[in-house]
Amino acid sequence: MWPYVLKVLITAVVVVAVSELGKRSPLWGAVLASLPLTSLLAFIWLYAGTGSTKEVAALAQGIFWMVLATLPLFVLLPVLLRHRVAFWPALVASCLVMLGAYFALVRVLARFGVRL
Repeated sequence: MWPYVLKVLITAVVVVAVSELGKRSPLWGAVLASLPLTSLLAFIWLYAGTGSTKEVAALAQGIFWMVLATLPLFVLLPVLLRHRVAFWPALVASCLVMLGAYFALVRVLARFGVRL
């Protein structure tokens, strides 16, 4: 039970830190958010739980490919917000485009024989 509590607490601290730092400085909030902290924590938790470098390597490779599908969100969201689309509709639209990019990327990768 305690390992899960610790994982949740550390993850929550990272999210709150990004949010609070972003209020003070968008640049430094973005720098902290852009660090692969979630991935690093996932690698640590996975390795601590399994001891398997093979599983960590597979996760790292999968993350590499899936990061590509997240990029449309970071392009579309600021464009919509700058065009005065309200926050929630802009966020939902950006997430839907990102979701579509995930599905498209998985199909493209499968065509090239990349298995995740």
